[in-house]
Amino acid sequence: MIDLTVIWAGIIGFAVVAYVIMDGFDLGIGILFPRFKVGPERDTAMNSIAPVWDGNETWLVLGGGGLMAAFPMAYAIVLPALYAPLIAMLLGLVLRGVAFEFRWRDPAHRPIWDMAFTVGSTVATFAQGVTLGALLQGITVEGRAYAGGWWEWLTPFSCLTGFGLVIGYALLGAGWLIWKTEGPLQDQAYRFASRLGIALLIVIALVSLATLRLEAQYYQRWLSWPGILATSQVPLASLIVTVLFFRSVKRRQEAAPFFYVLGLFGLCIVGLGVSIWPDVIPARVTIWAAAAPERSQVFMLIGAGILVPVILAYTGWAYWVFRGKVGTDGYH
Repeated sequence: MIDLTVIWAGIIGFAVVAYVIMDGFDLGIGILFPRFKVGPERDTAMNSIAPVWDGNETWLVLGGGGLMAAFPMAYAIVLPALYAPLIAMLLGLVLRGVAFEFRWRDPAHRPIWDMAFTVGSTVATFAQGVTLGALLQGITVEGRAYAGGWWEWLTPFSCLTGFGLVIGYALLGAGWLIWKTEGPLQDQAYRFASRLGIALLIVIALVSLATLRLEAQYYQRWLSWPGILATSQVPLASLIVTVLFFRSVKRRQEAAPFFYVLGLFGLCIVGLGVSIWPDVIPARVTIWAAAAPERSQVFMLIGAGILVPVILAYTGWAYWVFRGKVGTDGYH
């Protein structure tokens, strides 16, 4: 049954997906940045995301603010459990943003700002992956509060998901550069895409197998009969998308690799939904148990109904205006 709580879960889920898609590729370019030659290559890579990178983070604000407003109990549990990786993520995003602006305004110290751009992007990405892993492996909850320790989030599994997201975002960044650039930088992006694609497949397989051992409900939802007839379609679709991705890279198609990587991310998110739905804290708290009062949800839904279409409109307009290739002169 679809009710206000399910609608709000959908809005927050959409915001998270939009953030991963839109901010993932520019974080990925930051991760790959040291591999580009100093000068035109780095400038072109950064110019390819300059018109859109800041607006992409709107979805992170919507996801975090929506969680606090629509599911305050979940917010109150998750925040103290994940203070360290969340603070690391925010500091990384701040460092990345400052470096992005100051590398143009302070050319004398550009090598320092380039390094800060890479460090901030990598730290923010790794922290996001660790946060996801910590949620999947389970948070200690007693009553309506977090009852675990300061370092509960730090495990081999959460580090694996953090490392996997770094690879995934780097692959998104390579796909974006294939689409938006040309010449030597595009050739290099093709090479990165092939290598990172293989690495990402390995990490996805490892994370998927490890996830099945974390909670009994994960194993039951994926491998119990007859549900396996439906859930098996997710890895099958992932295999098909992967084959299409490598074929598009081999044929040196331009837009297709980026969208196939997005498809692979989308299937991973579908798999995540299969594992945890309808929990907001996996295997601990459902969305209905954590939801705000109905009147609060209605009030916020009115605002979201106005603002989300506006955000989508100006985001779509920005991508449309700056469509096409980025030349070495920095112009689209």
